[in-house]
Amino acid sequence: MQVVTVDGNGAAARVAYAFSEVAAVYPITPSSTMAEAVEQLAESGRANLYGQPVRVVQMQSEAGAAGAVHGALVAGSLATTFTSSQGLLLMIPTLYKLAGELLPGVFHVAARSLATQALSIFGDHSDVMAVRQTGVAMICASSVQEAHDMALVAHAVTLQADVPFVHFFDGFRTSSEMQQIEVLEGDEFAPFVDEEALRRFRDRALRPDQPKVRAAAQNPDVYFQGREASNRFYDAIPALVEKKLEQLESVTGRSYRLYEYVGAIDATQVIVVMGSAAETVRHTVEYLQATGEKVGLMKVRLFRPFGVESFVSAFPDSVRQVLVLDRTKEPGGVGEPLFLDVVAALRNQRGIEVIGGRFGLASKELTPEAIAAVFAHGAAGGNHDFTVGIDDDVTHRSIPIGERLEVEPVDVRGAIFWGFGSDGTVGACRSSVELIGEKTAFNAQGYFVYDSKKAGGVTTSYLRIGSGALNYPFLVQRAGYVACHKSVYLGRYNMLEPLEHGGVFVLNSDIPTDQLFRRLTERDQRILMERRIRFYNINALEIAQKAGLGTRINTVMQTLFFGLSDLVSRDEATNLIKQSVAKQFVAKGRDVIAMNERAVEMAWSGLEEVDVPTHSAQCAAPPELVPADANAFAREVILPTMKLEGDTIPVSKMPVDGTLPLGTARLEKRRIAPQVPKWIKENCIQCNQCVMACPHAVIRAKQVEPERMEQAPESFDTLPSKSLNERELEYRIQVYLEDCTGCGVCIETCPPKLKALEFTTLEKGDTEAEVENTSFFDALPDDVYDGVDTSTVKGIQLKRPLFEFSGACAGCGETPYLKLLTLLCGEHLLMANATGCSSIFGGTFPTVPYCTTDEGRGPAWANSLFEDNAEYGMGFRLAVESNRSLLRKRVEQLCADGVHTDLDAALRRAVDLGQVNHFSEEALAAQWAAQILLRKEKGTHPLIDSIIELQDYFLDKAVWIVGGDGWAYDIGYGGVDHVLASGRNVNLLVLDTEVYSNTGGQASKATPMGAVAKFAESGMRAGKKNLGYLCMNYGNVYVAQISMGANRVQTQQAFMEAMAYEGPSLIIAYSPCIAHGINMMESAKIAKDAVECGYWPLYRFNPSRPKGERFSWDAHEPRGDFLNFVQNERRFSALYDRAPDEADSLLELARKESQRNWRFLQKLGALMN
Repeated sequence: MQVVTVDGNGAAARVAYAFSEVAAVYPITPSSTMAEAVEQLAESGRANLYGQPVRVVQMQSEAGAAGAVHGALVAGSLATTFTSSQGLLLMIPTLYKLAGELLPGVFHVAARSLATQALSIFGDHSDVMAVRQTGVAMICASSVQEAHDMALVAHAVTLQADVPFVHFFDGFRTSSEMQQIEVLEGDEFAPFVDEEALRRFRDRALRPDQPKVRAAAQNPDVYFQGREASNRFYDAIPALVEKKLEQLESVTGRSYRLYEYVGAIDATQVIVVMGSAAETVRHTVEYLQATGEKVGLMKVRLFRPFGVESFVSAFPDSVRQVLVLDRTKEPGGVGEPLFLDVVAALRNQRGIEVIGGRFGLASKELTPEAIAAVFAHGAAGGNHDFTVGIDDDVTHRSIPIGERLEVEPVDVRGAIFWGFGSDGTVGACRSSVELIGEKTAFNAQGYFVYDSKKAGGVTTSYLRIGSGALNYPFLVQRAGYVACHKSVYLGRYNMLEPLEHGGVFVLNSDIPTDQLFRRLTERDQRILMERRIRFYNINALEIAQKAGLGTRINTVMQTLFFGLSDLVSRDEATNLIKQSVAKQFVAKGRDVIAMNERAVEMAWSGLEEVDVPTHSAQCAAPPELVPADANAFAREVILPTMKLEGDTIPVSKMPVDGTLPLGTARLEKRRIAPQVPKWIKENCIQCNQCVMACPHAVIRAKQVEPERMEQAPESFDTLPSKSLNERELEYRIQVYLEDCTGCGVCIETCPPKLKALEFTTLEKGDTEAEVENTSFFDALPDDVYDGVDTSTVKGIQLKRPLFEFSGACAGCGETPYLKLLTLLCGEHLLMANATGCSSIFGGTFPTVPYCTTDEGRGPAWANSLFEDNAEYGMGFRLAVESNRSLLRKRVEQLCADGVHTDLDAALRRAVDLGQVNHFSEEALAAQWAAQILLRKEKGTHPLIDSIIELQDYFLDKAVWIVGGDGWAYDIGYGGVDHVLASGRNVNLLVLDTEVYSNTGGQASKATPMGAVAKFAESGMRAGKKNLGYLCMNYGNVYVAQISMGANRVQTQQAFMEAMAYEGPSLIIAYSPCIAHGINMMESAKIAKDAVECGYWPLYRFNPSRPKGERFSWDAHEPRGDFLNFVQNERRFSALYDRAPDEADSLLELARKESQRNWRFLQKLGALMN
């Protein structure tokens, strides 16, 4: 055995690797890193228990992964997979088969919420409870150590029992928590393998040498008997698991039971629970016991089959009340799954009351005081079906929670780090946990909380440090060290409240130290003064930039933590971090290591202590996060969520079906950009290219009427407009500083040598004046188009986008396409969005980047799932067709009466123009005219009232089905193919990043040959799937491959042609991504280079064009250097680190593949014409 620092996913993956021969995988948060860890071990050549590396294969979906596991097991290889949430649901049919065929395999699940009224990536037991009826055995781990140990037991027992196992633990809370644990290595696993069971398994393999037929069909006369024939296998499982736990104890000294009781020997109340919450309950029980309470905990490990005898015998005889806590919800049931099993198990035990409650959905925090509240609820004769951790002011099922309980020993130290997504804080904190565990006399626990922004969101890292075990699965409530890595968080979040007396607060800011204290709110000043906090300031960004690290301040801040927290001396801290970065960045080369070492050396010189006075004469007002006149939803829901106080929102304020109002992202004003663009009007040529390129819609252009300038703020600069207008209009570029992410794409895109945009910082710039300018700019009319053709690339950018200020990564390559889509048809847009990056930044509660016109029209957006988005969007089209058909029928019926002459004419005109002109101004005006007359006649005729219900359907809707390449090329391809083949008028937009961006950069079938990605660590060996060709084969599908960075005119033209085409259309959009390992500021240049060298051909196939004109090349013959292009992207150049002996040959193959694809498309174009 050895001690390692690892998270729950890593702990389970180590065991799965040892026991498995095949791993069929598919990425889904938060389980993906288990599969990634197994792939990395296989790539390194590590042998499993059977003397060879595991064969890891990525499938097209979780259904595919389960199918491959099934096939491998049937054919005689030990197989495993890893999944969560919707992924596990896709495996359900196969789980039934595995159980029915008595096949031994293990499915490791980082248990997660299911998509219901909303998607949630966070942890609970909704997914695993949905498979309890399939016949799999289910074993639960409650900590990182148990994730290792229960994985071992699952793999060992499944072979003996001939029953498949689901081994699960809490997503994020356990899967991502880092701990020091003891692990077995190599041959230490061997004694846990039952060789006789293994031989039996091999003998059952399906092979022609000993042929058999498996899983034939059965009729009513025998099927029932066949189902009952497996009973004895399940009856044997509890004893087999118990025996294997005893074997584990003999090897490791760690004692486990199927159902483990902790607490008073004379307890009258016992909580029954599974998962990480068991540790919280344990600590609370021990605390309450010390105060004389007769309470206990029953920790459930084996959930299926439920060992009734073992469960019942584990209770003290004194128990009179059992409180069952389930981490899932089953609407309409008399109780949740664990409760129902406990009731059934205790049915013959007289005098025991059983009540159940729910907690912790979607990683909702469960604290010791919440557990104390559950005991108090039971003691007071409380009701069944209660909830804890929320305020249910509607059905009043929630229970009140009392004051905070201090259940941690006083020598356990806490530290909290407030970071910024992509600044490296989380990575540094993970590294710190490893360093503390390996290089100091302490143990460490790390847990990391994210919001749903992509890069650029708030991250909070919680570390505990102590000499003993640190199984505390709840957030740090008492900290001696708090670091804020983003000064805009001051006053916005209550960061200082956990700080103990005499603690340390470190701020990264460019605020002068002598001004800093008075820039704090009264609340923060009071905490610093009353608790005698040591307060430090450092401009870590400046140091990082001097060291060559850009915005990644993690190394600087990590160095300070080790020195200021008294874990080691400052010199030792410097040396430790240098050793750490040398190990951490070895794959990125010596230059990156040297830059980090420079940052370490400069860290202490930039640190300044802030004088904390005994009283304060001046303080800052808390930031006003929503306007004073904001609506109720903004005040009661968005505001607390923005302050990270969403836990306080009561049930009554929540939308019951998950719907949200539009245009709320503009309330956030995150001010996250380290540097922002400033408009230099003298250099501006009014091309609007920066406006089109901006991923977050923070660069806007307008023509301004001269009379409006009389009310303009003093600094509101303009230029005479170059449009051919007769009103002497002015022109302005407005930068929305508070919403900017600082990506710099606009600056790089600006064509003149003397740029019309340059970087400044929020501190150095006149921010408040520019905010005033933004407000004035917003109030100006959006429709001053004199002398401008708004159908052109330049002209359309004067329109107001209906997609703005999203939480996408800085420089995101997907968002400009969505913004353009809303400019072209936003008022008529009906969008089905596949789960992925675009659904997360497009529809995460509570703020939405899609917005409306002043008339209230705008995109109607919805997300179903990852795998069925094409079919979901097809349903949109069918509904629109049905409603429009019904509207036409009702109009015809009304007009047949001949009573309403004027109304009849208006209705006929609206219907006729809506059929042929779709979204024209004329058709829109006809619809409005008909609606006005309808309102006047409302209630006078049943058909008129029926038509009013359908009046929005005079005009057609632009149905767009949007998603990434993981959806379109892999998990949803069957639906994509079917919907395009249907001939229906739907438009598909594939935002092609060539990896699974949302789950962390795993390979998809869009990943090109030679690219390094997760699940393709030694470079992709297959060529990219030619989706455009496959869809062009139908002959009646409009297909375009576009790249906004390379050709904006072709991009807009493709969108317009797709919308005009009366049939299915597909647009494949090149979308640069941080997963490519590029400077996102240069994404437009990189996109252009991709086209120049032939890597990304631009073309359009329009079946509605005359013969000979259907296929259009929109790029010239390749003339750029392909190898130079790919080697400038880290996803390709990493090949020299991962597979140095093959890198040149593989990239040369990729070049030839690119040339072959180009020639093929040339021939195809000629053929399709």
